[in-house]
Amino acid sequence: MKSWAQRNETVIKVLFVICMVLCILGYVSSPVALVGGFLFTYFFGNPFLTLNSKAVNWLLKIAVVGLGFGMNLKETLTAGRDGFLLTVFSIVATLVLGYLFGRLLKMNRKGSHLISSGTAICGGSAIAAVAPVINASQKDISISLGVIFLLNSIALIIFPPLGHVFELDQQQFGLWCAIAIHDTSSVVGAAYIFGEEALKVATTVKLARALWIIPLSLFSVFLFKGKGKSVKIPYFIFFFILAIVLNSYLPIPEVLTKGITSVSKSLLVLTLFLIGAGLSLEKIKSAGWKPMILGFSLWIFISVSALLVILTL
Repeated sequence: MKSWAQRNETVIKVLFVICMVLCILGYVSSPVALVGGFLFTYFFGNPFLTLNSKAVNWLLKIAVVGLGFGMNLKETLTAGRDGFLLTVFSIVATLVLGYLFGRLLKMNRKGSHLISSGTAICGGSAIAAVAPVINASQKDISISLGVIFLLNSIALIIFPPLGHVFELDQQQFGLWCAIAIHDTSSVVGAAYIFGEEALKVATTVKLARALWIIPLSLFSVFLFKGKGKSVKIPYFIFFFILAIVLNSYLPIPEVLTKGITSVSKSLLVLTLFLIGAGLSLEKIKSAGWKPMILGFSLWIFISVSALLVILTL
């Protein structure tokens, strides 16, 4: 016979799967999914913790590529061009300020560079790409990921209401999300809550921004004098571009493209639930106050400066 603990574990797994199904079927909104995932882990624990991060990684990539089938190449190029200069400014400014703030706080140089990289480009993906080329320790990686993850979660919840407070239109909000929020998942999630057009703009600009991982990694090799280190390229972005091209120039039935984008949006909600389920109070506490101050300061800078520029365009 099964022990009480074993039966209890089975019940928790069943409840977790039910929550996932509700997300996929559209019964749960993006912010509820994120908070719900965190609360589930807080009260019951995550029964699939070892698989959680891998699932988030693959689901996000599949969902983003699927969203490409709902976008037009001409509109995409326009959105990318509009955000290019702001992207370059924000990346350079964030990396410079991160270096200066890190020295002011007397932080570990590699740790501060990881947080700056995650804030400047695309959160956890940038950290994962940069960490090996600078020989960052597991502790530095965990702390930087914890800081970025926490700020991502906050951004996903507060950005859509702030967008309405500042009376941003769909284009403006999509651009602001892509510049000011770290991870692609939270960018897409916040934009999805705000509106269809905001989602298209945010996804395009964010993925164009993610390509800056390559020059950042090469710069990091030079900065920390790493040798013989490979640079991770986010190849799924090219599949996203291919999906846009196919949707723009091939006579794909509308019912099919709408079906693909609808499924992709459902996968995004599921991804946000799993992101929340991967966050714990232990991760937040382990970050410490210096990394948190650095991450929060850089986030406020990039959010406010980007918003001011967007409002004056």
